[in-house]
Amino acid sequence: LRMSRGLGDVYKRQIEKVRKLNEGKNLKYIVLTMGCQLNENDSEKISGMLEEMGYSKTDKIEDANVVAFNTCCVRENAEDRLFGKLGEVKKYKETNSTIIAIGGCMMQEKHIVDKLKHSYPFFDIVFGTHTLYKFPEDIYNAIVNGKQIEDIIDIDGEVIEGLPIKRDDNIKASVAIMNGCNNFCTYCIVPYVRGRERSRKAEDIIAEIKCLAKEGYKEITLLGQNVNSYMRVEREQNLATGEIDSFAKLLREVNKIDGIERIRLSSLEPTLITEEFVKRLSKLAKICDHFHLSLQSGCNETLKRMNRHYTTEDFKEATELLRKTYPNVALTTDIIVGFPGETEEEFNLSLIHISEPTRHAQIS
Repeated sequence: LRMSRGLGDVYKRQIEKVRKLNEGKNLKYIVLTMGCQLNENDSEKISGMLEEMGYSKTDKIEDANVVAFNTCCVRENAEDRLFGKLGEVKKYKETNSTIIAIGGCMMQEKHIVDKLKHSYPFFDIVFGTHTLYKFPEDIYNAIVNGKQIEDIIDIDGEVIEGLPIKRDDNIKASVAIMNGCNNFCTYCIVPYVRGRERSRKAEDIIAEIKCLAKEGYKEITLLGQNVNSYMRVEREQNLATGEIDSFAKLLREVNKIDGIERIRLSSLEPTLITEEFVKRLSKLAKICDHFHLSLQSGCNETLKRMNRHYTTEDFKEATELLRKTYPNVALTTDIIVGFPGETEEEFNLSLIHISEPTRHAQIS
């Protein structure tokens, strides 16, 4: 689903209503991001909306009239940081009537929202990953009605186009090409908080990157849980339209855009790195020879318990394909140690695979 013209008009009207309320007031905002690159991309949209609503950015919480938290439930320390910061912000709310808005993946977890209501009842807005586009409406209601707002839905939501973006960098930019994930790894909550895998229309992605090129951006990072599965679900469901119905075809078109000099990919699914894919990739001069492939474990039995749909042999084959094509390739990966049920022998297999198929890799 995508934003209809009517929904787009409603969203713009809400921004204008808040802007009129804020005229001549010199109001400021701060966005605190706690998470991955996808969270950072969402934070740029939150900043963009706030700027259009008449707020200007500040780096000092004490000066902010709106404090927006963009949370992540994948990284454990994000939860501790959120609750620690909320205690700090409370005193500014009492003196400055600061609006406290909390969004992101963590807000899709009911027990977190319940804890906020019980222990931190002074917040103004909680919003989920699927209601980001309604943020201006939530701000308006918080200002006018002064009531606590909970704007969270459990369904996958819509792929919303046209949200304003305020980027921190003027050379490098990230562009999300898809949302959600269908892999359901046993250790990961992403499919439950960001929804099922949905790809943006190629024309919307290309239009966004062309605008970035005109603004002087030189490097683009294409974002997704598994970017090389772009349009996979749509093809399986016969929903793919137009000529660009695969990741390889999308890359070919992005590579043609004048002004863009470097294209980075984050992150890749090992099973989708085929000889044909790498061959097509090698013909695109702007692709950076740095690739992130998540191994997670060097033991096939552990990978099964993780519900990872590849073996260590598959992973090694993928890395060898990339090395063969890109002699100076840089590979990064993720490793989970101490996974439930992991034995000393299984852990040692991970050590072996770190030194062999991920040789010279940066481990995170």
